[in-house]
Amino acid sequence: MLPKFYQNCFQNVLTPAQYKMLEILLMLLQFHQTVTIEKLATVFPQPIRFESRRRSIQRFLLLPQLSIPYLWFPLIKRWVKNSFRTREKRLIFAIDRTQWRSENVFVISLIEQKRAIPVYWLLLPKRGCSNLAEQKKLIRPLLQLFKGYPMLVLGDREFHRIKLANWLHSKGIDFALRQKQGTYIQQENQSHQRLQSLVLTPGISFFLTGIQATKQKGFGKFNLAGYYKRQYRGLVEPAGWFLLTNLDNFADAIKAFKLRSGIEAMFKDCKTGGYNLESTHANGQRLIALILLIAIAYTSAVLLGRNSRSSGLQKYVGRLQELKRSHRRHSCSDLQY
Repeated sequence: MLPKFYQNCFQNVLTPAQYKMLEILLMLLQFHQTVTIEKLATVFPQPIRFESRRRSIQRFLLLPQLSIPYLWFPLIKRWVKNSFRTREKRLIFAIDRTQWRSENVFVISLIEQKRAIPVYWLLLPKRGCSNLAEQKKLIRPLLQLFKGYPMLVLGDREFHRIKLANWLHSKGIDFALRQKQGTYIQQENQSHQRLQSLVLTPGISFFLTGIQATKQKGFGKFNLAGYYKRQYRGLVEPAGWFLLTNLDNFADAIKAFKLRSGIEAMFKDCKTGGYNLESTHANGQRLIALILLIAIAYTSAVLLGRNSRSSGLQKYVGRLQELKRSHRRHSCSDLQY
């Protein structure tokens, strides 16, 4: 069952029949953990021919109401209003990209209590990395949606370019963007040097202020945080972090960037770890709509799981040991299943 404010948001924009269809699809999605249209049509509880059920689902996914701005933005805005009681608290977003079959999906997610909540996503018409225009296109809708909230954007090495950092800063957005080792920096009164020359090794950290992060002229000066987690029990990370940021201190930059891993966990939940999105052959608008269904199912599961935990019900929930899994699940988002 969907949380109450989800129901209110959806019933305002969908007809009763459309809302019932959405509710049934979300129930099937949670129970069967798949977004393959053929599988959903197979288990859809309607006494009509299979082909008719399949076409009915396909038509539903093409509804103009089933769009991110129309259906999802009002709900995610309500989510933020409920979760962040004051506008003084900074909203932290992570941007990343993942390849699902031939589809290149570009996503920005809200990091909230170590969970990544998908906010907006685009299908890129190519393989490989995004460019600055596509990055701006992904982030711009959030400027209006969360107007008045302080914002921080986290990005891995794909988003290392100074042009993105400069644009975010011009919009009043804080950022922490991981840099490639080949990036040139210039400290005051010194010549340019590559980051790899700073020799970041396990256990080492530093914070440089007022550095120029490119040989190109015309860009502002920012700060650079270097961090390499120390060796622990014989294990060492493959590489340290060089973070270009406009945050004022080392601790804030590192603490924030550690939250970026939430978006990788979200991708896993959407793929083989949960809803098996990679199994679908849908593309274009149908794929965007299926991702929207996953976002609704995923976030409602997180909310219901948290409510179960806060009401003391979590200790009554049993999860069977899964094959080839060494530890039982303890995530709040599985409690709905």
